[in-house]
Amino acid sequence: MTFQCPSCGKGGFKDDVAVAQHMSQPRSGCSTWLQDLICSRSESDMDDEPVSTNTMDDGPHTIPDIETGGFGDWDEMFGGSSSERQAYEERTPTRNSEVIDSGYTFLDVFNSDENSRHRATNPYYPFSGQKDWEVGSWLLRSGLSMGKIDSFLSLDMIKTLLLSFHSAKELRGRAEMLPSGPRWMSQVVPTAHPTKSPVVLYWRDPLDCISGLLNHPAFHDHLDFTPRRVYSTAQRLCRVYSEWMTSDDAWNMQSALPRGATLLGTILSSDKTNISTMTGDRVAHPLLISLANIGMSTRLKSSSNAFVLTALLPVPKFIYKKKRMRGVLEDRLIHECLDIVLRLLKLAAREGVMLSDPVGHTTTLSQLDIARSKADPNDIEIFFREAQKFRLNGVNAPFWMDWVLSDPSHFLTPEFLHLIHREFYDHNAKWLICAVGDTEIDFWFSVLQAVTVFRHFHGGISKLKQVTGRTQRDIQRSIVAVSADAIPSAVMTAVRALMDFRYLVQSPVIDDILLARISTALDHFHANKDAIIEGGFRRGQRGGVIENWYIPKLELMQSIVPSIGNTGVSLQWTADTTEHAHITEIKSPARSSNNNNYDPQICRHLDRADKCRRFDLAMSLLNNVPDSGQQDPDDDEKDENVDFDVDDDRDIPADLLTTMKHPGHSCPITNYFGIAKVLQHREVGTVPVPVRSFVVERTAFHLTYNPSIRNISVDDAAIKFGLPDLQPAIADFLRREATHGRDHIHTIGGARRAGPTASLPFDKLQVWFELRVQDTDFHDASIIRPAQTLNCAPPSDPWTCGRYDTVIINNEARYLWPEDGLRGHMIGQIRLIMHAVGKSGTDWSWKDHFLVYVHRFDIVPQSSGADDREPSTQLHLLKRAKRSNGTWVGDVIPVTQLRAPVNLVPRFGASADNRLTPYNSMEHASQFWLNRYWNKNVYFPLSM
Repeated sequence: MTFQCPSCGKGGFKDDVAVAQHMSQPRSGCSTWLQDLICSRSESDMDDEPVSTNTMDDGPHTIPDIETGGFGDWDEMFGGSSSERQAYEERTPTRNSEVIDSGYTFLDVFNSDENSRHRATNPYYPFSGQKDWEVGSWLLRSGLSMGKIDSFLSLDMIKTLLLSFHSAKELRGRAEMLPSGPRWMSQVVPTAHPTKSPVVLYWRDPLDCISGLLNHPAFHDHLDFTPRRVYSTAQRLCRVYSEWMTSDDAWNMQSALPRGATLLGTILSSDKTNISTMTGDRVAHPLLISLANIGMSTRLKSSSNAFVLTALLPVPKFIYKKKRMRGVLEDRLIHECLDIVLRLLKLAAREGVMLSDPVGHTTTLSQLDIARSKADPNDIEIFFREAQKFRLNGVNAPFWMDWVLSDPSHFLTPEFLHLIHREFYDHNAKWLICAVGDTEIDFWFSVLQAVTVFRHFHGGISKLKQVTGRTQRDIQRSIVAVSADAIPSAVMTAVRALMDFRYLVQSPVIDDILLARISTALDHFHANKDAIIEGGFRRGQRGGVIENWYIPKLELMQSIVPSIGNTGVSLQWTADTTEHAHITEIKSPARSSNNNNYDPQICRHLDRADKCRRFDLAMSLLNNVPDSGQQDPDDDEKDENVDFDVDDDRDIPADLLTTMKHPGHSCPITNYFGIAKVLQHREVGTVPVPVRSFVVERTAFHLTYNPSIRNISVDDAAIKFGLPDLQPAIADFLRREATHGRDHIHTIGGARRAGPTASLPFDKLQVWFELRVQDTDFHDASIIRPAQTLNCAPPSDPWTCGRYDTVIINNEARYLWPEDGLRGHMIGQIRLIMHAVGKSGTDWSWKDHFLVYVHRFDIVPQSSGADDREPSTQLHLLKRAKRSNGTWVGDVIPVTQLRAPVNLVPRFGASADNRLTPYNSMEHASQFWLNRYWNKNVYFPLSM
């Protein structure tokens, strides 16, 4: 039985899925059925008014159930507080998309190939079975050369497996028989000017790529098709921007469409990348495509594969005497190739939108019309001079000129990796290095106390080579606090203002109030920037002072605030994910080639890999098991300068271990919130007591099952950790517990009431040197962040003064972290993590909980500046709290009063003591900067 197209009458289709695919393609000529359907439903619906809805959004305390990746209602279990933040939405009148029943799913497409009849009896065809497929899949994705695969298959042990293939060539032949995704095509692109070799374009239909993303099961619950305006109040006075669907562009585009039409936002990313390493000049120019409708948190995960390679643009070498004109010819060729690749996408946009003026006359196109009227575009030198008058690059036919609703002032979005972070390293960091001196600033960075999982710059920052975006971010964490006292106040104000701008624009949720803060930060920079030139700190490569502000990246910062309103938060357009895709889509396939004629080999490699992924996904769906999803070996690369001395999870039983993916982290992170919830529901006697994983409000804690010291007396612990008042501090803690109850919030300080020989209901302690602390994202409490390690180790080599980390501590019950910032909180340094081992036959209230001895820091009052912040850095200055006898103020509190790790930077002054090292700088400094720039999750609450 064959099926027929109801529009054109073409027959011979295998099933209704093949008919639906045929009718969905613009080039088939039958796609007008959608246009006719929209027309028939639009006339009576175009006058609908916008609809306002009052929805409850995931507030700062709202946490989803564990089955959906969260961890349930913690308030009932741990006595925390909870509130929800209302979001008031206004939706477009054409928000209801038409649902067509004759669509096709991923499995429908998978089963529509010519070999589907064989899979009726053997689902793993063309392989003999599941084990045969698992071996073949591993070999295909291993990166091994054909010769090494042949060598592997020739081993006697492997021959006993009775595989259906016996050579790499036969294996690849079977891979070619797997159901295919979007197919690769190639064509020679003719050029008006000669090139050293023919120009070949490799590409695949972007509509097929988008269709593959749209019906991929992994994105089923992460697609958004409803443009809306979100407000923080019912009065709609403060607009909130986040995903693209909350932007003005999405609203305006959807409003221009008739009822029943669905708006899909296409993301295109293109950047050249080197293929050859060390030697050679082989370069690839990939074009990646994705959907803006996919949720930002999902799309930005490298593991989600939300960006698909749709073309390998040619990198030609034109034969032309003038280098600048060769660049113009290359730019023109790229636009010509983009026009070829995206033609069907633009055709689909026109037929779906049905606008009377599909071009949309923009300023850029008007300027090109003027340039064409004065010069022949074929005379590239004269035309280029005319185009330069409008600051255009000489391309006479941009690929987007016939793409409806496209305007470069809107679709060219800010990109953080190059605009924000590269601007910092190329300019801001260089100004500070010049002002402080490279030797001095390198020494200051080298003596900062190392923090687990974060990079430590043992050799400083002034002579770094091959600086990546990650390194630029790591420098940003500390450079303001490190150089605070060594540069003029106006220079620091300018640099700090840009740092605030940099951190604020990376927020995943931005409202009108935050937009005003972003604009103010940029204004503060411009008001103080002249001090940088006056001090001679802006210098060129040869050391000469530059007395102008011709910095394109700085100029482009002016466009970020308007762009947020037009297209949503800028964080979603970061190139971090697409830069990583260059490894998986270009570099890794190139390494498996024979280093000759890269492009076709890359395409063939990606085609095989795509077939393997699709086959894996189909088998997992059919067998109802998780997708195997083999990990890319490139994801395991680690930075040798990062301290990875963190807890592993070997002490957690396998049935309790819950993990999840997190954007920016290649490996799954341990979910201590989920582990704590499971432990709370276990029967008494089945888990160790006290429970090692527990949660308070938005913070989860985890201690290893085995303590670092199993049994030590209180007196010996006091000597080992240098805490002479440990015994009276514990006695005072127990007295406060007996007086106020176990829910009492303890403060640090006050007169010591107990004497040095105070009696305790125990005489032995268990001690831990590390504590794992995990919190949730400041903007979205449903996002669990990777856990961090707090160190609390006694003196040892090379940490001769001990290794003690600093934390935020809650000292007032009515204030919450991070919602209330520092209000009701203080800064402390943990000096001992302990659990008391009670005397036989003695009962006391804290036998099943953990305690911590903490030293307190006080904020140094400032004569000027808001909220006791130093005016130029806007940082709090801290000092150690001391008693009247000169000893540091410390007390014992429950571990549950800790809230989050925090970073302190010693105040070095104009010149640091040469005796400082990374192992003693925190113990010998007298004052410290509270470093709010350490990470974005701490930046926002510490900026309140």
